[in-house]
Amino acid sequence: QVQLVESGGGLVQAGGSLRLSCVASGSILSINVMGWYRQAPGKQRESVATITRFGITNYADSVKGRFTISRDNAKITAYLQMNNLKVEDTAVYYCAATRWSSGAADYWGQGTQVTVSS
Repeated sequence: QVQLVESGGGLVQAGGSLRLSCVASGSILSINVMGWYRQAPGKQRESVATITRFGITNYADSVKGRFTISRDNAKITAYLQMNNLKVEDTAVYYCAATRWSSGAADYWGQGTQVTVSS
């Protein structure tokens, strides 16, 4: 099993920045991909950004150029630097981890609220 704990959410004005962190513990050697997902009220959960064990990244079109995902394999921590935040970025952000043998996220954090005000 893998446990994920997110931190760094909060309230920020449009145009501002936030940095989310996700610390993994447990069977960490089983993890390949770490990623960030978000769910806004009344909407489905969507992928924001993912990063593989070797640093290959993927971003949703809506955040390209504004968000940066990174990973510290020594600390088993994933980060999401969010710049130039928009009101539409308001959502609960979840960290997720995918095992080497899996094609979809296997473990989820509890989520952290990000609210962007106009």
